[in-house]
Amino acid sequence: MPQDEFDWIQKHIPASQFHAELVQGIGDDAAVYAPPSSYDQLYCVDTLVEHVHFKRETMSPSQIGYKALVVNISDIAAMGGIPLFYLVSIAIPSHWNDKELDLIYQGMKEAGEEWHLDMIGGDTVSSPNDLVISVTVGGKVEKERALLRTYARPGDYVFLTGPTGLSAAGLHVLLSRGRHTVDDKERIIVDAHQKPKPHVNAGRIALQLHDRIALNDVSDGLASELWEIAEASNVSIHIHKDKVPVAKELNMFPEEKRWEWIFFGGEDFVLVGTIPPYAWERYRTLMKEAGLPLYHIGLVEEGEVTVKVSEKEETTILPKDGYNHFK
Repeated sequence: MPQDEFDWIQKHIPASQFHAELVQGIGDDAAVYAPPSSYDQLYCVDTLVEHVHFKRETMSPSQIGYKALVVNISDIAAMGGIPLFYLVSIAIPSHWNDKELDLIYQGMKEAGEEWHLDMIGGDTVSSPNDLVISVTVGGKVEKERALLRTYARPGDYVFLTGPTGLSAAGLHVLLSRGRHTVDDKERIIVDAHQKPKPHVNAGRIALQLHDRIALNDVSDGLASELWEIAEASNVSIHIHKDKVPVAKELNMFPEEKRWEWIFFGGEDFVLVGTIPPYAWERYRTLMKEAGLPLYHIGLVEEGEVTVKVSEKEETTILPKDGYNHFK
């Protein structure tokens, strides 16, 4: 672990910045940010804990850093927003060396450069046991335009911006054999777990429609995210199994396992949402023009708050399962 906290901080101060709204970044007791009056501010935070969210056997240090930032960028995407800044709090145990920690920050820097985020501060402390990384991201969204879970209404279409289940399949492979023995045919699913891509552009396109769109990112599993929208909007959501996309990379696994991962796997970071029917064709056109996938998987209905899934003539309740830290 680093021998001197202040040298460590100095070493990772960014040489430049992406956003003019940042008045003062790292170098004082707090960063100074001047938000534009035509935007609302967005903030989110996620914490990754060694042996809970990652293991050395499944992710390299740079992948850990990359993912620590990306999971927060995905939350901004789910609001239709633009990610701007991030702060990093890291608790370091003695069994992590300086080279590994540098790689963690390089991973965050890679994600920050990819999505144009400025690192504006953080905190570095020691940890008695495991590595803990907590990242806070700030963003902006047009005034009173954030895409909220409460916006679903009966008659709306339910959509996905990409297939789910890939990350869980990748984790299955990594836990089985470790990150150093991945086959070429498994590379896509492993990358989906180690270096997920937030769907910021899909969220921004949805916001352009000036319509009532509910949105969630698929972090804890498709079923869990659908239930969150249903509960927030007090509606019933009905999806059709044959409309839910199945990535071809999942075909190497048994069907039962595929659907378990698709509905309950989590960490895919695609977007799931609802949209009024009159706005659907416009959204589909804009997504197609941007070269982005979009899938219509069901409908919002009146009735008791629930999430249902139909397959042929049978309709069942989709369990409210997914990743839960306290289970």
